[in-house]
Amino acid sequence: MNPDDTHDGLSPPTLWLIAVRDRRDRAAFARLFDHFAPRLTTMMLRSGMGRAMADDVVQDVMLTAWQKAELFDPARAQAASWIYRIARNRQIDILRRERRPVPDALRPADEDEGSEDALSALALDQEAAQLRRALDSLSADQREVIEQAYLGDLSHTEIRQRTGLPLGTIKSRIRLALDRLRHELKELR
Repeated sequence: MNPDDTHDGLSPPTLWLIAVRDRRDRAAFARLFDHFAPRLTTMMLRSGMGRAMADDVVQDVMLTAWQKAELFDPARAQAASWIYRIARNRQIDILRRERRPVPDALRPADEDEGSEDALSALALDQEAAQLRRALDSLSADQREVIEQAYLGDLSHTEIRQRTGLPLGTIKSRIRLALDRLRHELKELR
């Protein structure tokens, strides 16, 4: 099987990941890496992460994809959804690690716990958690096109090429997903 051919409606990245899963195909992994690394880097940078950390996270996400490829099931998700989920989980791990409380004995004496920065960070964390819950409330089909359009920076035409879905279906899923997200996130306005 040539991993660039679409087969059974699967996108090329999904076929590449299947080749990695089934045959530990290094060429398919290189294509997968070349496809997702810039998109993941953009996602990390947009979340406020520094360039060096973003590059480290992308390397870690792609290494995890290589190591855990045997867990990938194309019947449950496309490669993009699966890899973005790994990336999102890695971001959550980093936030948790950065937000761990510092023991009082190690805290600088001039640190003001009630500072505006701490309140802003807390508000941002709460909004991010609410957004994650809202995204999780979407159907798998809606979440996939939203992730491809907004996290993967893909045009509707590129999504159509990857999924084989009609353009109208893609637009409809995005519109319905955005309506649902708007409803779920109305109190953030």
